Amino acid sequence: MKRYPILLFVVIAISLVLTACGEQSKEDVVKKLEEQEGEMKGYKTDASMTMKTGKEEQKYHIQISHKKKDFYKVELQNDQDEKGSQIILKNNSGVFVLTPALNKSFKFQSEWPENTSQPYLFNSLIKDIKADGDSEFSATDNHYVFKTKTNYQNNQSLPYQEIYFDKKSYAPVMVKVFDQDMTALVEVQFSNFKGDDSFKEEDFDVDQNMAMSVPDEVPASTTEDKQTESAVLYPEETLGASLWDKQEVETDNGKRVIMTYKGEKDFTIVQETATTQPASARQSVEVNGEPIQLSAGLIGALSNHKLEWNNENTTYYLASNELTDEEMVAVANSINSYSEK
Repeated sequence: MKRYPILLFVVIAISLVLTACGEQSKEDVVKKLEEQEGEMKGYKTDASMTMKTGKEEQKYHIQISHKKKDFYKVELQNDQDEKGSQIILKNNSGVFVLTPALNKSFKFQSEWPENTSQPYLFNSLIKDIKADGDSEFSATDNHYVFKTKTNYQNNQSLPYQEIYFDKKSYAPVMVKVFDQDMTALVEVQFSNFKGDDSFKEEDFDVDQNMAMSVPDEVPASTTEDKQTESAVLYPEETLGASLWDKQEVETDNGKRVIMTYKGEKDFTIVQETATTQPASARQSVEVNGEPIQLSAGLIGALSNHKLEWNNENTTYYLASNELTDEEMVAVANSINSYSEK
């Protein structure tokens, strides 16, 4: 009979030790993350993103600014191409994707970033954790780790992710996104994450961000520019179609290549090169669709059976009445890593 008080004492002692050691349950950590998100009026962070979804590994530096609730600024810079930067803005007027090198912007009426996973946004990571009732939780010496499903509407090839948070600050540390075979194809490393309530609405203004990024005058064409204009890229993934016709047309600013593919599902690709345009020639395109994350770290515009995106000084158009949205993304992703032999 005397064993029960002793056993009870041991159980209580173990519970007190675990509590003193700061052990947190999955529910405790989720609650703390929600509280931190709710208390922050905004945040700023740097991130590096490595993508292994193409033939060549791509690395991007990202700067993220968020002002509660609906103001976002995401600057993506390709480490190998200073002209290949893009900026995603969300303000009271909508969602914008800016390509300063081409002095061009897309405008969306979109629910971004709420409608799809975003591995570099703190808010999106918490949303994914809460949305997955079967998410797995573990802890290391320094991190809390969640394994969850992703929500990429137009890319089912990356269904899982692991999200690491710092044990002391609950700041995001790293995200790994996996394919069906649990091979990590995307990795995001965060640094300098901190709450910041100093942002003004002007910081998320389209004109202001374009003015800061675009030169006032068009630089003179160089030999390297001409070589870049002559490089025609072809899709490696054609879904059973073959190149049926190809036309090249010289334009005032560069070259336009029109490629028609015919087969099980027909589609057309237009590749158009252009030099940097002055501020007076700024182009703004309104899109009744969604911004799409492509595998090379680029952001495209998907709407009405057409996908459009910019890479360096080149604009690409992919159009088809037969391809699904996911198939169009697959073809577009293969263009960025395959060139004419």
